Order: sequence, then C-alpha cells, then structure tokens
Amino acid sequence: MKKLFLGAAVAMSSLTFAQQFGIKAGMNVSSLSKDASLSDQKSKIGFNAGVFMNAPLGSNFSIQPELLYTQYGAKGNFTAPVITSGGIVNQEFSSSTHFDYIALPVMFQYNATPAFYLEAGPEFGLSVSAKDKVKNETTGETVAESDNYKDNINGFNLGLGIGAGYYFTPKVGLTARYVAGLTDVAKNRPSGSDAVRNNTFQVGLAYKF
Repeated sequence: MKKLFLGAAVAMSSLTFAQQFGIKAGMNVSSLSKDASLSDQKSKIGFNAGVFMNAPLGSNFSIQPELLYTQYGAKGNFTAPVITSGGIVNQEFSSSTHFDYIALPVMFQYNATPAFYLEAGPEFGLSVSAKDKVKNETTGETVAESDNYKDNINGFNLGLGIGAGYYFTPKVGLTARYVAGLTDVAKNRPSGSDAVRNNTFQVGLAYKF
C-alpha cells in the first residue's frame, strides 16, 4: 500500500512538472448555420486570443484546457428598394452579426510526433456581447446598428472542436481548429423554426513558456 501511494505521488509530481503554459492568438472565419457547415451565410472574419495549459496524460496523449476571448457571427447581403431623388431604386445592403464569447475549450490531443498533434474536444462559451450592423453598400452609409442585445440570445454556447497543430520549435507552433456549434444561438426560438448555430474555423499561433 505504501508503494502504491508513493508511486501515485511520483506520478502526480511528474505530471505537475511536465505541465506547460502558453498563450495563443489567431483568426476566426465564422458563420451562422442550421447545420455544422459554413454554407448558410457568408463568413465573417474575427479573432481569438487567450491562454492555455498543456498536461500529458501518457506518452502520446495530453489534455489542453484553454481560456479564450473569441469572436463569432456572420455576414449577409440583400437588395432593398430605397426612395431617392430619382425615384424608387434597388440598392445593395450588407449585414453583419457580431457574437463575442469567453470560451473554455478542453482539447484532448494525440501527439503523433513530438512536433505534430491531432485534437478533439468540447468548447464551452459564455456570451459577452451581441450586436448587428447594416450598411448601404451603394452609398457606404451605416443605416442601422444595434445596442448590445446579449440578454436576448442564449448565454451559453456549446461546440465540438477538431483540429491539429505543428510546433516549428519547442515553443512556437501553428494551430488550426474547426468548431461546430451544438446549441441554438436564440434564447427563445419560435416553435417549428430551425435552430441556428455558431460554426467557425480558426487558425493561429501558439507560444509555450
């Protein structure tokens, strides 16, 4: 029994010693859709940034929880009639939806080589802000811009991430991840209508201390 406790203590000490902390940042290419694709609306560019901890679970496996500020949302285009001095004409408009979250991804990583890994795991998000903007592309004017309406959307966001990464050096690496949304962004979805979910592709850099 003493040997068992001693072995467990040694293993825990090794795990603690092997933990690595770091920072990461990158670009989001996100959209809102009724499934796990990016096809429903045009993609919007945003960013993600935060910190992470990487701890080994074995010789080839590790777990990496992260704390990120991440921007989701979508863009769209439409045509609408506008009254002008020359009469009623159709003009082009663009709309953008901005959803910002504090996200906690928990990635389980398989280290195929010391430098290359594959990963998968859940992402838990809390809504920080939700805003919309409509711009008249013909005139270049912003015709509508909403206040923060985050209380009207689902405050919790759940996604499933899959990705990969490659470390050029022991400290600097390139990361890529796709996060498919699992929860509806709407807090009170009308009965009979389809759920709309956040989906995003992320690419960026990571630095281990």
